[in-house]
Amino acid sequence: MPSYALSVVLVRFAVIEVALCNMSKFLSLEGALDDRVTISFGERFEASQKFDAVFHEGMALVEEVATYLDGCGRRDSKALKPPLSVLYATESMRLTTRLLDLASWLLIRRALKEGEIDAEEASRKRQRVKLKAIGRPGHIKRFDELPEALQDLIERSFALHDRIVTLDRAVTVDKANDCVEPLTANPVAQQMQLLRQAFSN
Repeated sequence: MPSYALSVVLVRFAVIEVALCNMSKFLSLEGALDDRVTISFGERFEASQKFDAVFHEGMALVEEVATYLDGCGRRDSKALKPPLSVLYATESMRLTTRLLDLASWLLIRRALKEGEIDAEEASRKRQRVKLKAIGRPGHIKRFDELPEALQDLIERSFALHDRIVTLDRAVTVDKANDCVEPLTANPVAQQMQLLRQAFSN
């Protein structure tokens, strides 16, 4: 079985290490008089209270998971017998990996907001972050037999994951609209819809 202490160390180390490292891209629209109007989605979002709320929620969840795995999680895991003990080990490692990716995404955006890195460096670092939704509760056999605390943390991690993926897609749309001349579609409406989805929870 993997070392839960190692999982805790990895989570906390990632928060510190990635902090030294989002993407400020621009949404170009046709102006009313055929002039080009540029709206910086990245800058406005990073400067908003909504970003701060998502950031603090993510960092708090990272710390909560680390505390659980290093504390009550040890007790909970020892009470399990195979195959549940193996399932606990697998899902706790998946949870750790998922949070490392989410924390990396948030910290890259925060570093850009604080001027610690530029947009080009943020973009390069973002390419190394894998936002994959592996191990959804509905796909895991006997998930409901895992300790309730672990179940709760996993479900909350996926809720955060889905919000961040929606925001990441909004930034991707932003990038595409910066490179391609808009035609009949309304990029602002697309951005607003993505943001409404991200903060609807």
